[in-house]
Amino acid sequence: MRRHRKVKVVATLGPASNDKQTIAALFKAGADVFRLNMSHGTHETLRETHRIVREVEREAGRPIAILADLQGPKLRVGTFANGPIELESGQPFRLDLDEAPGDASRVNLPHPEIFAAIAVEETLLVNDGKIRLRVKDCGKDFADCVVEVGGEISNRKGVNVPDVVLPLAALSEKDCEDLEFACTLGVDWLALSFVQRPEDVAEARERAAGRAAILSKIEKPAAVKAFEAILEVSDGIMVARGDLGVELPVQNVPPIQKRLVKACRHVGKPVIVATQMMESMISSPVPTRAEVSDVATAIYEGTDAVMLSAESAAGDYPVEAVRTMNDVAVEVENDPTYREVIESSRTHVRKTVADGITVAARDIAETTDVKAICCFTHSGTTALKAARERPRVPILALTPLVGTARRLCLSWGMHCVMTSELQRFKMAVVQAARAAQRYGFGEDSDQIVVTAGIPFNMPGTTNILRVSPIEMRLIDDFESD
Repeated sequence: MRRHRKVKVVATLGPASNDKQTIAALFKAGADVFRLNMSHGTHETLRETHRIVREVEREAGRPIAILADLQGPKLRVGTFANGPIELESGQPFRLDLDEAPGDASRVNLPHPEIFAAIAVEETLLVNDGKIRLRVKDCGKDFADCVVEVGGEISNRKGVNVPDVVLPLAALSEKDCEDLEFACTLGVDWLALSFVQRPEDVAEARERAAGRAAILSKIEKPAAVKAFEAILEVSDGIMVARGDLGVELPVQNVPPIQKRLVKACRHVGKPVIVATQMMESMISSPVPTRAEVSDVATAIYEGTDAVMLSAESAAGDYPVEAVRTMNDVAVEVENDPTYREVIESSRTHVRKTVADGITVAARDIAETTDVKAICCFTHSGTTALKAARERPRVPILALTPLVGTARRLCLSWGMHCVMTSELQRFKMAVVQAARAAQRYGFGEDSDQIVVTAGIPFNMPGTTNILRVSPIEMRLIDDFESD
């Protein structure tokens, strides 16, 4: 199965989409990566969903990536004695460590680390930012606030603290358990929630111990400020616009998205744009025009992937949501303006031989009638460099390692193919030509560009390029050589 687009589609699985028939339909409709939300469902439920995805993968004969999204530290108020409370603008309201049920004047906030970090005149946001509190006085066990924006507050609503870096452990106890479970299960990517600093990523990487790639979710102002350092230690990035839009003014989010996508493209690390991309499709068979424009904007920016959350996990139209996102991507990428935008925003990186080989492959592909760039890779580095260039032609990533193939499913333009271990470059050309023909990227008379590193099986040694015909007679000649 070949996708006729370069951007990838990430679909979250949940109650509306965790059976085999639906997962197979989602894959057929265009899902390249399946996200398991560790905030919901038991380990047993997630284990079964993982098993089904791998079964669909075997039947499809094409690698599929699985991303496990860790919940992260959740900050919530306590409970109320008599049900929800309506807070009015201008009224006083206290948050404290008292475990007694709350009322119209106060509620428990069982997080002493918040009281240790906040200061007078700082902001606290409750219930996804619908309620805004301003701190007027605070101590080690309380914060006396004034309600700036009122609304209904009820049991265990979330709290955001946008103005400070909280002294929280990067991974909660639940996250540590979920991380080990997901790695043992065999997921390909781990998404870290509420990253604030590069040290948060380092802890997760140490625990994962190479069993999964690490993707940092940017959803805190502190993460935006420390983005370059976080990007350096991450394997990929998710622009998680939900909490980002709660903790920052909403008008700040689009330019942040553009800046983050551009930075990820520059270093050749995959980036996902996520949250509310087609929110209306939770209950509607068609998205709004604004949602379609939002998806299109991310694609024009050159993002590696766009993501569906509740739309595919709990909505009434999960398959339709994936199909619609696929159709939008195909239409955008067929627009001549798309290539103009992508090429004008391309950054030039020529620091190593591998960079030079990759740029040359893209130049050759775009100035001659080459049908695909075929990269042989063990670690994925060669293929990621090819994706960084955003070439006009498809990229075939050929690897003998299933883990590498699955991880690369998240990257722009990548068609991942499993191969046998190779020792000679001629046989690499043979394998590439066969794959290009088998998956419909070209005919006998067409040409491909093949890149690899010699000696084989050594990461980061991309140093050879060849333009080769697909023609089967030449392949036979190679095999008899």
